[in-house]
Order: sequence, then structure tokens, then C-alpha cells
Amino acid sequence: MAIKGCKTLSVNPKSPDPEMIGKAASLIKNGGLVIFPTSSFYGLGAEAFHADAIDKVFRVKKRDPQKPVLILVASPADLAPLVRSIPKIATRLMEALWPGSMTLVFHAAEALPSNLTGHTGKIGIRLTSHPVASALVRAAGYPITGTSANLSGTGGRTTVADIDPQIRDQVDLVLDAGKTMGGKGSTVVDVTVNPLKILREGVISAERIKEISDQFPVL
Repeated sequence: MAIKGCKTLSVNPKSPDPEMIGKAASLIKNGGLVIFPTSSFYGLGAEAFHADAIDKVFRVKKRDPQKPVLILVASPADLAPLVRSIPKIATRLMEALWPGSMTLVFHAAEALPSNLTGHTGKIGIRLTSHPVASALVRAAGYPITGTSANLSGTGGRTTVADIDPQIRDQVDLVLDAGKTMGGKGSTVVDVTVNPLKILREGVISAERIKEISDQFPVL
């Protein structure tokens, strides 16, 4: 599907073409922005350690610079350079619910750009289960942003055609995998506090989080 004003590639949502993913990853590694599908909505990807690219994400989305942007990782092992520490309850939640629709909020490592964290000192991280998003993170070789490809204050978008032209026209590439599932976003859990705090209940229920956290209290 061709979208006026930007370059769009149609990708198989279950088995994306490695060449297409490689092209998108190369753009991200060079400071570009790529729209890509996630399990719920389309996301806006930039390299997490590229401060200028992160600035562009905020500008494109018209996002409040005091609000952090979540990032996607390829493996739990990728957390080491991103966070100050990994509480035991976070490890248990990751073992039980990753990959999937759960974002964990950690104290951010100093190496992360302050604009990525919204100058809060915290960072939300998710291990995605969507084949396209997962392949893109792996190919990029770095964590990438997973914020929704929408203008701040508006709902997530399940098709490329529904994404605001103000966003589409300012990105380097769009990976179009058809309609995404929509519905609720990820459940966001802050593991920097004791006990942990559910900031947003999404696909994964608060009851499921509580079931796990009751068995493994934060220490």
C-alpha cells in the first residue's frame, strides 16, 4: 500500500522479509525514524542511544518532553546497560510474562539520553512478541523506541492509513503489516518502588501481576 509523502514497504506480519527489516534497521542505526507494527498499535522507532533521533520522536509526536518514551529490547540480557538494577520481582515478571504486553519501569542507567527518560530518571522497557517489531530490534542491534505512532493525546493507530500525515511525512520508512489487533496497550508496572505499582492496566490484568508479585515480594 503506497502512502503519499513517505516510503512504505509492505511486510508479512508473521514472517517479515529480512532484507526489508535490514533496511529499516539501517535507517534507525543512522538516526532515522521508522513506523512499524506492534501487537496492539503501530509504533515509532528510533535508536534509544541517539539523542537527536529521540528529540525528533518528541517533535513528530508533539509529545511533552517531561514524559518518557518506552523502549523495546531483543532480550532480557539487554537490560544491563539500560538500568541501574534489576529487582528480583522484575526478573520473575520477565520470566513469566516476557515476551509480551508488559512494560517494566526501572531506574534508568546514566548512559541513556535524558530526553529519552523525560528527565525523570526512569525508563519503561518491553520485550515485544510481535514478529516484525522483534526482528527490527534484533537487526538494529540496539534498543529502539516503542512509543505509539500517534500525536500525543490521541489514540493508537491500527493501520498505516490512519496514522496522522504529520507523522507519516516526517519518518524515513513505514513498515506496513496491515491491521494490528488494537485493543488495550501494554500493562505498565513500576518496579522502582516497594511494593511495585501498576501505572496502567492493559492486556495483562492487574490480578495476574499481583499473583506473581505476592509470591515474590520486592526486596
